Amino acid sequence: MTKVLTAARSIRIKGRSFLAVVLSPDLPFDDWLTRLDDLAARSAGFFLGRPVVLDISDLSIDRSQLRQLIADLSSRNVRIMGIEGARPSQLEAGMPPAMKGGRPVSDFDVNADAPAETPKASPEVQIQVQRPSSASIVIREPVRSGQSVIFPDGDVTVIGSVASGAEIIAGGSVHVYGSLRGRVLAGSVGNASARIFCRKLEAELLAIDGIYKTADDLATDLRGQAVQLWLEDDAIMAEKII
Repeated sequence: MTKVLTAARSIRIKGRSFLAVVLSPDLPFDDWLTRLDDLAARSAGFFLGRPVVLDISDLSIDRSQLRQLIADLSSRNVRIMGIEGARPSQLEAGMPPAMKGGRPVSDFDVNADAPAETPKASPEVQIQVQRPSSASIVIREPVRSGQSVIFPDGDVTVIGSVASGAEIIAGGSVHVYGSLRGRVLAGSVGNASARIFCRKLEAELLAIDGIYKTADDLATDLRGQAVQLWLEDDAIMAEKII
C-alpha cells in the first residue's frame, strides 16, 4: 500500500530577504552608546520597529560584554534580530541568532504604481518599488509622513516633496524635486560616491554610506535652499545649487 507522506494541512516554509539596519559598535561602548543616544534624540523614531543586525566583527569582547550591550540596546528600544561576526564563544542561549552571508542588495519587490496612502494606524508604511531594468526609480508623487521608499539597487528620484516623518533609503543617489523634510539615506549598500540633491532642504536626517547629519548639524544658510550633499573624507559636505 502506498502511504501519503504529506498531510493535507502542511506547514509552508519560505525564504525571504529583508533590508535591515546594521549597527557596528566601537569600543568603549559607553562612548558609542552616548553617540547613539544623540542620534536617537535628534531623529525620533529612527530605530522604531526597524530590524537591526549587530555587527561585532573584530571586536575583542567576551560573552558578558556582548550580553550587556544587547541589554543596553534593548533598554533603548533597539531590538536586535541577529548578530554578525560573532565567535561561538561569544554567544549563549537566549541571544539573537548568529547571522552571516548578508548581501548589500535585497531581494524584495516593491510596487511603485500603487498610489501612496496616508498611514492611519501603522507607524511605518513602506512604498515598495518593482525592480526595473535600469538601476533607478522615479516616484511621481509626494512621499507622506510614515512612508518609506526603499530601493537598494540604485538611485531614487522623487517628483514632489518628502514629508517630515517620511524616509528614502537608496543604494545610490537621491534626487528630491520638492521640499526634503524627512530622512534620506543614500549609498545605503556601501556606495560612498552617492549624493543627495534637493530643491528645498529642511531634512530631519541625512546619511551617505552610513555617515549622517541631523537637522541640528546643518548650516543655517543651507536651510530652505536648493542643496547637494556628498561624502568627503568620512564627512558630509554640502553646497547650494545655483
